[in-house]
Amino acid sequence: MSENSANLGLLAQRLCQIAGDGNVRTAEPLSEHTTFEIGGPAALFVTPGDAQEMRDCIALCRETEAPFFVLGAGSNLLVSDDGFDGVIIALSGMDGIAVDGCEMTCQAGVLLKDASEKACELGLSGLEFACGIPGTVGGACFMNAGAYGGCMADVLKEVTVITADGEIETLGVDVLDLGYRHSRIADEGMLVVSATFTLVPGDAAEIRAKMDDLTEQRTSKQPLELPSAGSTFKRPEGYFAGKLISDAGLKGFQLGGAAVSSKHAGFVVNVGGATAADVCALIAHVQDEVERQFGVRLEPEVRMLGF
Repeated sequence: MSENSANLGLLAQRLCQIAGDGNVRTAEPLSEHTTFEIGGPAALFVTPGDAQEMRDCIALCRETEAPFFVLGAGSNLLVSDDGFDGVIIALSGMDGIAVDGCEMTCQAGVLLKDASEKACELGLSGLEFACGIPGTVGGACFMNAGAYGGCMADVLKEVTVITADGEIETLGVDVLDLGYRHSRIADEGMLVVSATFTLVPGDAAEIRAKMDDLTEQRTSKQPLELPSAGSTFKRPEGYFAGKLISDAGLKGFQLGGAAVSSKHAGFVVNVGGATAADVCALIAHVQDEVERQFGVRLEPEVRMLGF
């Protein structure tokens, strides 16, 4: 914690008053909460159960000047080997789904896979594309996640957010400025509490068949058998990151426990015991080599925490 932050023990005590004793932990290893399976401990790790608790946890962190980070599925995140000297606010306790006709409202911590499964079960179409995206609804709205020709912007009706001022507001999709891996939510430091999707009635068997087909495509092309943070780099305009990396001769290239996947060069994978330092060194090497050979500077899509 910074010098201006509240004493760690006192802060933990106050977080317990908000979220309950069983929902606040100290020195929680973040390697257990990221799909990379990498990262040191969080000073404090709190799991709020609803929007008000989440808002109060954030307000407390701001009041005490304690650094904080809101964690979803940890699927697009690389955490420092030193961990995070602040408060992790985990969304895993906010996993409710409510359905009203063709509208489905999911709390921010709902996994996209679970949201698409629920829609399929109810014979509602529109979220098939999300069945294999390894993240939460909150994170997906934050970055307008997409795959296989679909994205959040296609089905989103509105989101409820905590603004940078600490207010809870509901915003329609038309004011969210959703683009490729971009949103007003991210630009303005908002935090998603829940999202409502407008879906369309469909045949459950057809929806299931489409989801199975997309899952098969993903499994055959991506290194899902190894820990990673998904696509490591954003798609550069006019190019594909994976092809540039492959053409640079870097497929399978390894530093420490981190490697460029030999199955899909757009993924950096943890082949065993990788550290965050290994991944950072590998990312830098890939960026330098691709720029040297093709004049294109790749931009990481993975978010970094604790560096």
